[in-house]
Amino acid sequence: MTTTQDGLYEVAAREYAAALKRLARAYEADPEKCRDLLQDIHVALWRSFANFNGACSTRTWIFRIAHNAAISHVVRERRRNAPVVLGLEEIEGMPAPESAPDNNRRQRLAQLLQMVRQLKPIDREVILAYLEDMDAREIAEITGLSPSNVATKIYRIKNIMAVRFRTGGGVEREH
Repeated sequence: MTTTQDGLYEVAAREYAAALKRLARAYEADPEKCRDLLQDIHVALWRSFANFNGACSTRTWIFRIAHNAAISHVVRERRRNAPVVLGLEEIEGMPAPESAPDNNRRQRLAQLLQMVRQLKPIDREVILAYLEDMDAREIAEITGLSPSNVATKIYRIKNIMAVRFRTGGGVEREH
């Protein structure tokens, strides 16, 4: 097993490359900014392995660092552009915009990513970790929430998104 900072990073970067790319896309829609975010995540990961002591699993550590880097990115972008992020209560209460039924997988994925991007950072972090097949305990370690709170958030987010998909709507706020 590799224990050097460079070795740990190389293994993590190789093993979690696809998941980190998905995470970056879920936080950033603009392809150029997404590449920058992914690079920031990799730099943060490399730096973090200097302090990794094995108190949690490598997977948990990687996602905690990646989400923290992504949230920092969101905060920086919010200061620049002030995007709309919504709480679960706001999304639940919004009428679904009308749109034509769409069976195209790529467009449905884009719709899902758009919905995820509009969530508040903690809700986004929870659902992205869930989509990476993490259980409530692992997500709780990453987010600092209790496992029961994580499970509740997952349940609510999944239900809201399912309704939005059935109605053909996103979570866009009317202006």
